[in-house]
Amino acid sequence: MAVTKVRRGKPRQSEERGLSLETIVIAALAAIDRLGLDAFSVRSLAQMLQVYPTAIYWYVPNRNALLAHVVKLALREVIPETDPRDWEAFLTELLRRYRAAVKRHPNIAPLIGAQLVSNAGVDFTLVDRIIEALEHAGFAGDKLLAAFDVVIAAKVGFVTLEFANLPAEDAPRWAETMRETADALDRERYPHLHRYKVRLKNRHFILRWENGVTVPLDKSFEAYVYATIQGLRQLLVR
Repeated sequence: MAVTKVRRGKPRQSEERGLSLETIVIAALAAIDRLGLDAFSVRSLAQMLQVYPTAIYWYVPNRNALLAHVVKLALREVIPETDPRDWEAFLTELLRRYRAAVKRHPNIAPLIGAQLVSNAGVDFTLVDRIIEALEHAGFAGDKLLAAFDVVIAAKVGFVTLEFANLPAEDAPRWAETMRETADALDRERYPHLHRYKVRLKNRHFILRWENGVTVPLDKSFEAYVYATIQGLRQLLVR
C-alpha cells in the first residue's frame, strides 16, 4: 500500500509507534471487522493504536478518507485473473471474487452499498478491466455505459443484501420476532407466500433473521450471476 502523507513531516509519536498509512488502514479494517462500521471512529482506532487521533490525521485528512482506504484494502483481491477478452468468464469471476471479499469482511457491506465514500476506494485498474471486457463483448457508446452500470450494480447489490448487518440492539429479540412473523403468515391472505414459507424461512431474502455469514445464499447467488450474464447477452442484441 502506497503511503501518502497529508502533512509535511511526521510527528515523533508516529515514529515511536511505527505508525504508517498501511498500519493505520490494516488496524482500521480489523476494528471494523470486530466492532462494526457504526461503532468505528478515528478516536477508537487511536486508542487501539495507543496514539492520539492527531497522529492518524497526519496520514488521512478525515474518517471518510480512511474508510476509502479500508475499502481498497478489503477488496484488494477482487480483480479477476481471467483475460477480459473472455468477457463472460471475466465478469463471472468478478462477481464471485467480490462476494468472497465481502464475506471475509461483512461489516463493510453497509459502506460499499450505501455510501459514496466507497467510490474513493475503488481500484481504477478494475474499472478499466471491466470496460475492456464489455468492449470485447461488443458493447460500445451509450450501450456500453449502461452495461457498465449494470455490472457495478450487480457486483454490489446481491452481496450488500446478503451480508446486511444484523440489528445492533437486542438482536436475539429481533430474530425471535422475525420467526414469529414468518410462522404467523396467513394462508388465505398470502397463499403463494404461505406455500413456500417453510423453505423461505431464514434461507432466502426477506423472511430471514441471519445474514450470509451464517446462512450463505450460495445457490441463489449463482442463479444471480447466471441471470446477470444472460441479461447482458440480451442487452447486446436488443
